Amino acid sequence: MPLPRLIPCLDVAGGRVVKGVRFQGLRDVGDPVELAAAYSDAGADELVFLDVEATVAGRGALRDLVARVADAVSIPFTVGGGVRRVEDGAALLEAGADRVSVNSAALGRPSLVEELAARLGSQAVVVAVDAAGGEVFSRAGGEPTGRRAEEWAHEAAERGAGEILLTSIDADGTRDGYDLPLTRRVADAVSVPVIASGGAGAPEHVAEALEVAQAALLASILHENPARLGSLRDELRARGVPLRDAA
Repeated sequence: MPLPRLIPCLDVAGGRVVKGVRFQGLRDVGDPVELAAAYSDAGADELVFLDVEATVAGRGALRDLVARVADAVSIPFTVGGGVRRVEDGAALLEAGADRVSVNSAALGRPSLVEELAARLGSQAVVVAVDAAGGEVFSRAGGEPTGRRAEEWAHEAAERGAGEILLTSIDADGTRDGYDLPLTRRVADAVSVPVIASGGAGAPEHVAEALEVAQAALLASILHENPARLGSLRDELRARGVPLRDAA
């Protein structure tokens, strides 16, 4: 059984890392290349880079910035934002990403997941699911879809997604803990790894999420002090969470 993973997340807007609460009130928290390098050096298992403006702006992810981040890290690196075609995903891998994340475009055209998996391999395809009240939202949390999170996650996995990145909009940025009931429903609905996202504020929150999901996405808990990742790993081990040794 693979060990649980700790995955810092860089939400990027205007070329800067930003963070808000429930997808609102975004504030600048740093340079993506500098933060990516700091997390890689601190022993992160992986990194997620999400261009949160790309879909709303109708463009692809910032390939030049993706390439700079890829050059700065020595860990697996997932990029999302603006992936609407197989060619968009392939271009991100060529820029240095290891995986691509797709969200709104897959909701609009679910066959895109199959196309990406066929071209890039399922291991390189992550389907991001943003949910509030159990309902999936698209376009950076701006549009309700009427779909239940567990149902869409199940379909995405059946179509070839290698992982599900599940973000609770209700918990995002609150530091009050992950939405465990939502995470459990989605994890029970799929046979692929689930990355829990939204709400981490303390080691116990991360430990609880890793009892349900295979990985925990981390943002607010780390951005002000990336070196906190090392002590967080130690605190989780003290709670009995099995983690890999940091490189």
